[in-house]
Parts: sequence; C-alpha cells; structure tokens
Amino acid sequence: MRAVLQRVSRASCTVEGKVTGEIKTGLLVLLGIEASDTTEDLLWLSQKIVNMRIFSDENGLMNKSLNDVDGHILLISQFTLFAQTQKGNRPGFTRAAKPDKANHFYELMKTEFDSLTRNATQSGIFGADMKIELVNDGPVTIILNTKDRENH
Repeated sequence: MRAVLQRVSRASCTVEGKVTGEIKTGLLVLLGIEASDTTEDLLWLSQKIVNMRIFSDENGLMNKSLNDVDGHILLISQFTLFAQTQKGNRPGFTRAAKPDKANHFYELMKTEFDSLTRNATQSGIFGADMKIELVNDGPVTIILNTKDRENH
C-alpha cells in the first residue's frame, strides 16, 4: 500500500459537480492499493497516518498528530500510485490491485480511520473521475509505503 499525505488547511473532492467530501484542517490521503497488500498492511498504515506528527505545535515544530489538532481526513483512492514507468512513455498498472480488492480495502481504510479519529472520514468515490481541490499547508507532503516497514 502506498499513501501520499498532504497536510491541508482545506480540501475537497467533487464528482460530476457534486461535493463528495470536504475537510478543513487535516490530511488529504491519496491511497494506492497493490495486489499483494494484506489487512496487516492496512492496519499498520492507518496507525502510521493517524499518529504521524506533522502538525505544528505552539513553537512551530512538527510535533502534533491528527488527533492532537482535531484534524480531519479526506481519503481518495488512487491506483496511479503504482504506475510502472520504467519502459516506454505509457505507464503500466499491473501491480495495482484489481478493483474488487482495491475497493474492499479502500472501504476498510475508511472504517479504520473512523475508529482511530474523532471525526468522520470524508472521501471521494472509488473509481470515479474526481476533481480534488486543496490548500497544502506548509507545504507538507509525506509518502508512505507499507513495503518500507520491512526494512526496519
């Protein structure tokens, strides 16, 4: 699983002109699910995201987590995080999970975030053509990959 976290002062997702999710202070989470991902990967990643200390404290240092700032999550599915670009100019996506598995894990991630945070997780619509607007606060952008945890 891969996630791109963007610390935002606001973000929203629109599908066919209708807002499907909207947040103020919090994290825009772009989530890519790989064919080999497991529930263990999902649990590790959700904990890591919620507990990541990337919000500023009273001294301007990144010492606070999402819950410390009463932040929100806007979760967006994004299979393109598994683009393979080594050959040619057209990316391949064979490592990305098939839609049935990816949608199931996407829904599980929403449920997990809801259990770990005080605010309901906002989201896009799986598989839809989404328009994302955000104000990146900082900017702060962090990339997480569940495969990286195996190296520590």
